[in-house]
This record gives sequence, C-alpha cells and structure tokens, in this order.
Amino acid sequence: MNADDRLFLGGSVKPEYLSLRLANRHGLITGATGTGKTVSLQILAESFSNAGVPVFCADVKGDLSGIAAAGEPRDFLEKRAADIGFLEDYVYEDFPTVFWDLFGEQGHPIRTTVSEMGPLLLSRLMDLNPTQEGVLNVAFELADDEGLLLLDLKDLQALLAHVAERSSELSKLYGNVSKASVGAIQRQLLVLDRQGGEAFFGEPALDIRDMMRVSRDGRGVVSVLAADKLMAAPRLYATFLLWLLSELFEELPEVGDPEKPRLVFFFDEAHLLFDEAPKALLDKIEQVVRLIRSKGVGVYFVTQNPLDVPESVLAQLGNRIQHALRAYTPREQKAVRAAAETFRPNPELDTEQVIMELGVGEALVSTLEDKGIPSVVQRTLIRPPSSRLGPLTASERRDLIRFSPVAGIYDEARDRDSAFEVLRRRAEEAARLEERQRDREAQETKRRGAPRRTRSGFSVPDFGRDDTPAPSRSRRRSRSRSRRSDSVADAAVKSVVRSLGSALGRALARGILGSMKRGF
Repeated sequence: MNADDRLFLGGSVKPEYLSLRLANRHGLITGATGTGKTVSLQILAESFSNAGVPVFCADVKGDLSGIAAAGEPRDFLEKRAADIGFLEDYVYEDFPTVFWDLFGEQGHPIRTTVSEMGPLLLSRLMDLNPTQEGVLNVAFELADDEGLLLLDLKDLQALLAHVAERSSELSKLYGNVSKASVGAIQRQLLVLDRQGGEAFFGEPALDIRDMMRVSRDGRGVVSVLAADKLMAAPRLYATFLLWLLSELFEELPEVGDPEKPRLVFFFDEAHLLFDEAPKALLDKIEQVVRLIRSKGVGVYFVTQNPLDVPESVLAQLGNRIQHALRAYTPREQKAVRAAAETFRPNPELDTEQVIMELGVGEALVSTLEDKGIPSVVQRTLIRPPSSRLGPLTASERRDLIRFSPVAGIYDEARDRDSAFEVLRRRAEEAARLEERQRDREAQETKRRGAPRRTRSGFSVPDFGRDDTPAPSRSRRRSRSRSRRSDSVADAAVKSVVRSLGSALGRALARGILGSMKRGF
C-alpha cells in the first residue's frame, strides 16, 4: 500500500501515511516497555528501505536483527493486516542489512579517531568537569600546533603525559594547566579503556558513506548497530550516536528539502543522550537536530517518555507515534499530559485518556501534511512487519557479515605513525643526547686529569712529583699560594656575579667585591 511518495503506517478511521518529502522533519516514537515501540521502528525501517532510503538504527535488545530475514506467516499478523485493509499488499520479505558493532563481535567494527571525536564529546564521554575539559582543549591545541596525529587512546595518553611534563610552559601560553587535572583525565581514560574505548578509537575510521548504501535492487540498506553489550556503557553509546550525527552534519552537503531523505537515523534509548548533559552539549544537539534536515537526514528519537527529550529538541520533531503510557504516579500522569499536549487535538478523542487505554500495537499517530502542518491525531492500529519478529540466529548473522558489502574494509585494525610514536621517538632522542653529553663530560674530566684536595679544601690538578730543590720549591710555593689565593678570589667573584644575573647586579658585584679581590 506504499505509494511512491508516502509510507503506510497503519489504519485508524482512515489509512495513516508518512510523507517521504517531509520525513526529514524528524520524528518521535514513545511508549512504555512492551507496548510496541520496537515494531513501529521496524516497520518504519522496512518502509524507508523499500522507498530506496538508507536507514541506521541501534538494536538495543537484539530483536531488530530479524529485519534481515523474511517473516513467517502467523495468524495474528494476518488478522491485523486484514483489519486495516492491508492483507492484499502484505508480503513476507527480508531487507538488505549490514551489521555493525563497536566491539567487532556481532558486526563489522566501527572506529573513529580521537581527533574526529574532538574535545567536547570526549569530555562528555569521560564526564570531565569544566577545568579538566579546558585542559583537554589545551592538549588538542598543542597537538594541532605540533602536528601530532591523535588516532587512538594511546596517542591521547602519550599527549597528556607530554602536557604534564610541560605544564609550567603551557600555563604561560594557554592558562593554568595543572598536573592534577591532567592526572584526573588520565584516570578517566583508563575507565573509558575498560569500557571498550580502545576498540572504538583507531583506524580505519568509519566512512559515513558506507552507512548510506543502496542495494542493487534499489532498496536502502539498513545498518543495524548491535547495542545489547554497548548498553552496559550507556555514556559510550550516547556519545557514539551523537558523534555519528555530528559527522553526518559536517560531512554531507546541503540539499534543502529533497523528495525523500538521504538517510533516516533512529536513536533508540534517546534519554541516555540527554541525561545530565551540560548546556554546551545540549546546545550542540539542538543545533545538529535543527540543521541536519537540510542535509537530507531525518532523525527519529525512540524513548519511553516524551519528557526525556528537552523542549527545544522536541519542538523539532514533527512526526509522532505515541504508544501506551502508564499513569500510576504524579510524574507519570504529568508525562501523559505532556504527551497529549504535543498533538494537534482531535475533537472526537480525549487524547490524554486514550494514551492510557492503547493496546499492544496501537498508537496515537500524527504526521506532517502539506506545508508541514501536523495532522489531527488519530488512534491507529500499526501495520504488521514483513520481516521476522525476533532475532537472527548466530549462524545467520555470521553469514550476513561474511558476505556484506563492507566485508574486509573495517575488520582489521591499522596503527599508523601518530602522536604516541612521535613522542616516543622524541623521548628516546633526548635520552641519547643526554647520554652523549654525559660521555663527553666524563672524557673531558679524564683528559684534564683527576683533581686532588689541598688542606684548604680546594681542588687543584696533580701534575706529579716535583724534583725542584727545596729553596726553589719554597719560593715557588709562596708564589703558588699567592696565585692560588688570587685564583680562589677570582672564582668566588665570578660565581657571585653569575648568580646575580642582571646588569645592575653585575655592576654592584664589581663595586663591592673588587676590593675583596685586591685584599687577597
């Protein structure tokens, strides 16, 4: 029932569609656990794929992997299709799918470099305070100034050690750079490393064009991120998805409002993006969401509660699918009220009451119509999926990974010459220079001869036994004592003058100590 310019979502008192031309105006899918949000995401991904639009989505529970396999006939699915007049068009089919995994276990590895992530997102990822974030910015600035490539975590660790060694010098150039702040960042890097950061940062870095592929039959490829393990590190999950959105925003050219999106991006468990996010990060998220639609990218947030999304971002989400919410507490009642108020009212529905009465697979639907005006909200039975309900088997997943269009591109990590290697060579060269300097000093000391001590405690060269007759030796010792006294006085004067360091100091030294010299 999909037309060329719209996607069939389900049936209310009429068929409900999503306009492809307005699909890049973003959307929101909300509802309590078990009410059908994942299936709504699945049928949207299927529909976009059939329309030739690539899709990216995170598979938090593992269920979405079934989109790569054709569904199986089931009575309740066909009954729903019949109830909404979809039975004649309902077919079971698989969809072109590429699996990704930050850890490289259930899909192709996804990597980015430390430089591409940038200090703002890294600070968010490591939960740094403003002072520590400032020091991290100084480290990135220093890397730019000295041409140091930051590719993986060991590059950043080496750079931070370099910053600590030069903290006094850098403080004069960039403001206070304390070793304590550097140490705090280094400790957070260890935590990030244990969460899987080592696997995520490096090369080959992801080329976003590999997530915007179209299959040979003209369908959009669905990129599925295995996120079940990733959810154990929720900050890494949220920061990665925000980085991916930022990369799309920065890399893609402006296209205005195309006839259909170039990519649709589903952000599941969206509350993780906004929890405890600092204002600078929220501003960046709002900017990306507001402007990325002009790049032809539609962003759909999936979460339990509309209150999980800040109002400034919520206002950018024009297409809404609201599944059932429960209202047993004052906060839940507030969420229901807030959800109801985001829809264009329907005189025939008590929207707030209906939200609490919806069954599994039912939703309140409102999409953008001509001129971007939201449609009147309708209680809708969501259409059944064409692909498998439930996950793939491990062997099915392995086969798809082996024969995917990006097989062999990202599977093996590369380690280029970067900050870690450059700084290590500098340290080794400095150590060699220091060793050569010590050797030269030792050879010079040996050449001059070993010094011996006099009764007065001063060192004088030992030139061997003196066979001169005693009276001559006596006269010579007298002259020698005078010369030694003069030499001692000269040395004392010169030492004090050097320690004074300024022109005025040297002048004073000459005036004060000159008489001392003559007195010897």
